[in-house]
Parts: sequence; C-alpha cells; structure tokens
Amino acid sequence: MTRRALAAELAACCRHLSQRGLIAGRDGNLSARAGKDRVLVTPSGGLKHRLRPADMVEVDLAGRRRGGRRNPTSELDLHLRILRLRSDVGAVVHAHPPAATAFAVAGEGLASFSLPELILLVGRVPLVPFGMPGTRELGEQVEACLGGHAALLLANHGAVTLGRSLEEAWIRMETLEHSARILLGARLLGRVTELTPEMVARLEALRASV
Repeated sequence: MTRRALAAELAACCRHLSQRGLIAGRDGNLSARAGKDRVLVTPSGGLKHRLRPADMVEVDLAGRRRGGRRNPTSELDLHLRILRLRSDVGAVVHAHPPAATAFAVAGEGLASFSLPELILLVGRVPLVPFGMPGTRELGEQVEACLGGHAALLLANHGAVTLGRSLEEAWIRMETLEHSARILLGARLLGRVTELTPEMVARLEALRASV
C-alpha cells in the first residue's frame, strides 16, 4: 500500500470511529506501519472526523518526525512501544468505546468466555493499570501488560486494539465494543453463561490457525 493510500485509510478509519460513537471530538489516535522504520500516525488535536489524508504525520520508530506539517499525536509513545515490541502488529487503534470503557472504569478486563466472536477475533482483553494520558507512564503500563494480546482495556481511559492491518485493528475495536454491550445486557438480565472449556479451546485453536 502506498503512503497516500494508507493516509486515506487512516482518515477513513477516524471518520468511521466517530460515526460509530467509538470516539468523540478529539478523542483517540491511530497508527500504521508505512515501511520498515516508518509509521503514519494521526496528528495532535483536531476533530477526528474532519481529518484528511494530508493531516497524517510520518515518524520513525524513534519518534522523530519525517513527514507531514502537523505534530504527531500526544500518545505517540504508546503506539511506538507496541510497534517496536510486536513485529506482528501493523496498526494500532486507540479509542474510547463507551461500553468497553465502562468495564475499564469499573476495574475489569474482558476475559469472559461467553461470546465466540470475542474469543475468535480478539481473545482475552486484560486491564492495564492507569497511566496518565499523553505521558510515558501510559506507554510503560501498556508495555508491561502487552504480551501477545490483540486488545487491551486502559483503566479509566479507553481501549487499544492491534492488527496486522489497520482494517483488522479497527474491526477488533468494533468487536470489542459490541461484545461489551452484549455482556452488559446479559448482566442486566441477571446471568452471563460461559462456554464450556472444550468450546473455548476449539475457538482458540481456530483463532491461532488464521
């Protein structure tokens, strides 16, 4: 994919996240690999649904700006730590999905084995202890919890999803939020029914084979 096409995809993803209610106003930030040592990221500030491809900022893995007119997101450290540690990750989406973030505010991860889609597309979603947004503290907390996870909940803050592509990372954000809404509904009805360990193992084997 060309840099121009990737920038257009980042802008489209920002609009999509805004339209779906997964971010509001200036919330959230995205990144995607644009080469061996290059990353395109959303800029600092600005309404996400108004971002254009030309607004995206190119940086290297050390965080030095290599292209673009604007400053990179204030949470650049979070993105670069993930991309440096995980060669299998091609893109990172950070958003504030309401239901999933409600779990994070309540001090819970999403480790329920009751939804096949969550197991198959996302897997276990641990809770990362609170780190001040826009600081190295947040990146350090995420780094300590990252492991091989495809998604993380950030305590009192939001969520992060990872993917081999930007599309995969943003699909995982949608799946995470959709699953959180279903689980909240099940709790309101009084019971969350877990799948059997055998079913979970089969789903995890399917996920590993994709």
